[in-house]
Amino acid sequence: MPVFSMSLLGLMMGGAIASEVTSEVRSSADSSLVSTTSSLASTTSVDSIPALNSLDSLAPVPLSPRNSGMSRLTGIAALEQATLGASNSVSQVTSVSQLSDVQPTDWAFQALQSLVERYGCIAGYPDGTYRGNRALTRYEFAAGLNACLDRVNELIAAGLADKVSRDDLAALERLQEEFAAELATLRGRVDVLEARVAEVEANQFSTTTKLNAVSTWHITDLGFDGDLVRETGARDANGDPVTVSSDDTSQTKFGYLTWMNLNSSFTGSDNLNIQLDVSNSQSPANSFVSAGLFNTWGTPFTEQSSGGSFRLRELHYTFPAFNDAVEFTVGPRINVYRFFDNNPYTFILGAIDSFNSSGSTQFNSLDRGAGAIAIVPIGDDFDIRVGYLGEANEFFSSNSASDPSRGLFEGTNTLTGQVSFKPSRNFGLSFLYNRTNNTPPGGNGTIGGATGEPIGGILDDGVSGGGIGTGAANTYLANLSWRVLPDVGLFARYSYADYALWQPDDGDRIGDVVAQSFQAGLAFPDLGKEGALAAVSYLIPYSYLDGREFVLSGAGDGGVQWEIEAAYFYPLSDNIVLSPRLYVINNPNNFSDNPTVWVGNLRTQFRF
Repeated sequence: MPVFSMSLLGLMMGGAIASEVTSEVRSSADSSLVSTTSSLASTTSVDSIPALNSLDSLAPVPLSPRNSGMSRLTGIAALEQATLGASNSVSQVTSVSQLSDVQPTDWAFQALQSLVERYGCIAGYPDGTYRGNRALTRYEFAAGLNACLDRVNELIAAGLADKVSRDDLAALERLQEEFAAELATLRGRVDVLEARVAEVEANQFSTTTKLNAVSTWHITDLGFDGDLVRETGARDANGDPVTVSSDDTSQTKFGYLTWMNLNSSFTGSDNLNIQLDVSNSQSPANSFVSAGLFNTWGTPFTEQSSGGSFRLRELHYTFPAFNDAVEFTVGPRINVYRFFDNNPYTFILGAIDSFNSSGSTQFNSLDRGAGAIAIVPIGDDFDIRVGYLGEANEFFSSNSASDPSRGLFEGTNTLTGQVSFKPSRNFGLSFLYNRTNNTPPGGNGTIGGATGEPIGGILDDGVSGGGIGTGAANTYLANLSWRVLPDVGLFARYSYADYALWQPDDGDRIGDVVAQSFQAGLAFPDLGKEGALAAVSYLIPYSYLDGREFVLSGAGDGGVQWEIEAAYFYPLSDNIVLSPRLYVINNPNNFSDNPTVWVGNLRTQFRF
């Protein structure tokens, strides 16, 4: 047949339907392009039109958008967006004569032109062209013919066969016979294309990694009058803890802490978290605390030091399982406070956030650990959390989980369970149990403090600084947050721990140390500005109820350290926060005669 001057674009993606044949059967047309993928076998049911029965195996045959510049909206929307872009939007044209680059030179074109104008089965671009001026191949023509065959079958399936003239049916039959080979080839191509489209639609998510960071700059100073007594972690000849005293020699310091998070997802519902941190400062309070009480008073959570070097702070992978009934987190370095003992009014980045109030002093002997955590939602209001972690802290040398001689189960480890009740955004209540097995790294048995909570200080055999073996603690904790009014909230936390001490050699039980901690406070959400938060709390970080004779450092003279903590979190913008803080430490180091210590901290936080 003669070669036609029509472009590939319009007919390659045939099946566009937008013109109104009758008001009863008007198809809903997209502003870009409307097409259909219905099989003619399922629509042809009029016995009086035998010529169309031979179309059973045909379906609309859109070809590659790369070749045609047009796309179907049924099944290949993703490919359209990826290959065409917004500039290639199409609109329905119901007259072939409007398409300036199509030459009406052959009988087949005349026949197709008649079908297009009557049934609206080819679309073009708004400027009236097919974006090309070249001859139309037989395959390209077959694509347009296929669109018109499909449109006629739609009318028949809708019971509107009388809308199709016998002359049109005869023309279709002749065109179908002449282009039978091309139509069959097109169908095979469409089958392959639709299989690829189905795969794309089923796997539209691509691996992504997002970077976000928090950089905190802080100025800190403290002050007290007179001499402050602290314990050194040794015993004198009489078996009493050795103490020293010092006056206030601290200076105002300016430091930083930066966290960088790389969050990657492979399926859209999972998350690989890699957190790096770098910092250069310590709280001045740590120059005056008793041995083993590192970061236990007057210390904002951001007062940490990596020596100016980046460290791997967190590394774990979270994913759903059992049809989203359980969320698992596994990894060699999991931050336990990300999953347990949470309270919105003591959150480390937006509230009181001292080391004492960011989580219970006695909650866990590990800040980071290797292992797994499972979260199981129970209805809309409850969830159960269970986790097992072996020691893997980034800032301690004693990482037993990665030590071949102790490993994940023979070194320091914890087993934690928590039940949470949260019926609304304004109320949360949780109960937690933690079992801690502490393995001293050596020497006199460092149990407690930063290297071995849940008991603050340093514990020994209570005689002459002799070593102890493993210690085992059972900790019970309750945590409450309640937004009583839109601008007033309450929060509280209480924990109780019983710590059993054992001989290093024969494994005989030495005795028990019992301690508790308590915090209660008021919060004022949106004070001064939406997103702001002011909070003040009363806090006992730890007090010994029994077993003081085993406390080598930290028991003091029997006094009970208590604190007032106040903070104001004020967002200057979505990315910058100004946050002043004040900590008032009474009876520091559990010495009732020690002077009150005042710690001030001004923090600027950048989030991006």
